[in-house]
Amino acid sequence: MKPRTKSSLLWGVVGGLAFLVLVQGYELLAAEPVSVPAKVGVALVVAAGAALATYATQPRLFGNESP
Repeated sequence: MKPRTKSSLLWGVVGGLAFLVLVQGYELLAAEPVSVPAKVGVALVVAAGAALATYATQPRLFGNESP
């Protein structure tokens, strides 16, 4: 697997997990729970969006030292 692809996928995982942490915080502060399918669905969309965004913008980042 190319390093660029691997990096993008890992950033996608980070984005999805960060979203799930934010939903957990929301549920702790609000009285309204969020359904599990909604959490998983939006987390997958966020993960895919983060992976695509990092893959598309990696060559343009200032100071990028990867080949």
